[in-house]
Amino acid sequence: MREDIVPVDPPGGLRGLGLGEFRLDGGFWGGLQAVNTAATLQHCLEWMERLGWIANFDRVAQGGTGGERPGWQFSDSEIYKLMEALAWEHGRTGSSWADEVFTALTERVAAAQDDDGYLNTCYGHAGQAERYSDLSSGHELYCTGHLLQAAVARVRTVGEDKLVEVARRAADEVCRTFGADGRDGICGHPEIEVGLAELGRALGEPRYTEQARLFIERRGRGTLKPVTLLDSSYFQDDIPVREADAWRGHAVRALYLAAGAVDVAIDTDDSDLLKAVEHQWKRSVERRTYLTGGMGSRHQDEGFGEDWELPPDRAYCETCAGIASNMVSWRLYLATGEVRYADLMERTFYNVIAASPAEDGKAFFYANPLHQRSAAADVRPNEVNPRAEGGVRAPWFDVSCCPTNLARTLASWQAYAASVEGHRISLLQYANGDMRIETGDGTLALRITTEYPHDGTIRIEVLEAPGTPVELRLRIPHWAEGASLANESAAYAVEPGWAEVRDPLKVGRVIELSLPVEPRFTWPDERIDAVRACVAVERGPLVLCAESTDLPEGHAIETLRVDPAHPPRFESDGAVVRASSAPAPASPNPGLPYRSTLRRMNSSVEPTELRLIPYHRWAQRGSVTMRVFLPTA
Repeated sequence: MREDIVPVDPPGGLRGLGLGEFRLDGGFWGGLQAVNTAATLQHCLEWMERLGWIANFDRVAQGGTGGERPGWQFSDSEIYKLMEALAWEHGRTGSSWADEVFTALTERVAAAQDDDGYLNTCYGHAGQAERYSDLSSGHELYCTGHLLQAAVARVRTVGEDKLVEVARRAADEVCRTFGADGRDGICGHPEIEVGLAELGRALGEPRYTEQARLFIERRGRGTLKPVTLLDSSYFQDDIPVREADAWRGHAVRALYLAAGAVDVAIDTDDSDLLKAVEHQWKRSVERRTYLTGGMGSRHQDEGFGEDWELPPDRAYCETCAGIASNMVSWRLYLATGEVRYADLMERTFYNVIAASPAEDGKAFFYANPLHQRSAAADVRPNEVNPRAEGGVRAPWFDVSCCPTNLARTLASWQAYAASVEGHRISLLQYANGDMRIETGDGTLALRITTEYPHDGTIRIEVLEAPGTPVELRLRIPHWAEGASLANESAAYAVEPGWAEVRDPLKVGRVIELSLPVEPRFTWPDERIDAVRACVAVERGPLVLCAESTDLPEGHAIETLRVDPAHPPRFESDGAVVRASSAPAPASPNPGLPYRSTLRRMNSSVEPTELRLIPYHRWAQRGSVTMRVFLPTA
């Protein structure tokens, strides 16, 4: 098994960890990754076999494409995302099962490829619409992009094999069809851009990078056919990428496009394009991102709202948008080294990505609201669930893009835990395990012991050190005022940002980072109308929430009020706040949910202590009502 497997590998000196360079040993992320290995990968495979999505490739290969085709037009992409996850899993663990399944899927996918390299099970064959006849909604290039990313995972874990050849031929067909002398078109759902850019790097093929650049430059000219009730901003086809001020439209599309733009900017040394995406990230994070790191505040287009439009109960915050957000932030971090990108990744990892899977890894949130007004209906355990935003984790959805996206992300989580630049190692995400990094003239081996995020102590022991001194620096989260760093001889305060370990790294040396993870109130910007006069509670990187399961008798989620004069205090893995409930209007205005009064109403229920739990755990105990932001008035 190779140690240096890096999912995203841009040119330049800064890289993420190889998947074999950090072995998780239990803890928060080790546990999630173990469940992904033991349950989620098989779960995704079984559902796609059961529904006939994988068999679509067999039908194309056998010439049996007449009649109804199972799955949406983009279902091919789910097989490719699973294959990417299997490639990372095999590369990280040496799993023979993952390799066998990957190889078997490759045979079925390859058999469906046309002689000229075109590969899609929904278009271009007998009884189907013509190739590329619906660029707005057909998702052909989107599916190809995910095929290319699966091939990149295979190149970096095993080397060039049959799937890589399939992907190369598919990419060549795209370049011939949509190149500078070809069709002047783009895909309604960005993804081909990042796939081409990554494959171009992996195979050393500049034609793929150039095609990715062409797709990015073509977007924003209104060439895509609008869909019902949605304009060109839904596709990010209203404003050129370089001119956009913020992300807009469908959130996953916007973020996949941004990730591809960063790849192209780095590979073509286009500083203006990179600065454009940096600016979009900054404005969108400051004004269009939820406390959880979630993105997307509109259900009708699964998209971004206007600045400050962040209603908690209408938060869409698709799991795939959280993953795509981290794709962008990771690329920007590797391009700039700025700590803010790793800060947002941590927030999104804990409060969007970790919130999606059930504890058994066999059910998932698609949307991640911050306020659930009514307990969700029972999930259909053995059926496809039609609603993606019902406040319940389901084993499979009609559109099931999130389970396979989670699978590939969790299978490669180690890559984001640290970065390497020559003899400088930066720890970015804290997890329990052993890190072993080759530095050129030796090995730096660290044992990291922590119960983070539930405890703020991170103990780092040096097991091996190379001949040339290594600089170790630690990310201090933006919320960690009062953090400290200690070694055998001294302890000193460190500020949010980077903390440099002052002493040389020698075998046996122990460094201990202490991050303050006591509960704290977090107040929203006054311009967010939906949560004005409300407060949230965070503990370390975790956003907390109130669930109806924990409400004392006589209290309701909708009438809760928190007393901000009493700071939250730690309890178990969450917090306790002092709360009361406002009375429900006994005689509202006729026909209206309001009540007139000459003076402020007092609480009708005696103040009580309210338990809050980590948001990522909500609805694990059954269907509940829930809210993150709690009124104070």
